[in-house]
Amino acid sequence: MTSPLDLLKYDETRERPWLADKWGAILGGTMGFGFACWVNFLRQRPVLSGLQKHMAFPLIGATVCHFLDRYRDKYMAERDAVLRHYIELHPEDFPTPERKKWSEVIERWIPIR
Repeated sequence: MTSPLDLLKYDETRERPWLADKWGAILGGTMGFGFACWVNFLRQRPVLSGLQKHMAFPLIGATVCHFLDRYRDKYMAERDAVLRHYIELHPEDFPTPERKKWSEVIERWIPIR
């Protein structure tokens, strides 16, 4: 079994998935384009009219989502560092769990009609 400290250890050899860096921009751009279409629909204009809106809103949305994604990564890294530090200070509160077989974990099931 792995110790709780090993679960929070940063692995330098692990590569991030290729979509991890791009999902925020893709999602923000799609939402921005959809928002531009929605604004036109609410104003009873042709949905794809106003090219400047259809270019500006996806750019704004992609930028905002990209920065939110970076903020989330920094927040999660800081949270993991705080948890690692707490586990290092209080190892007695986080013992390594003993291995169990599934037969010990799952209760016996008897069907009742």
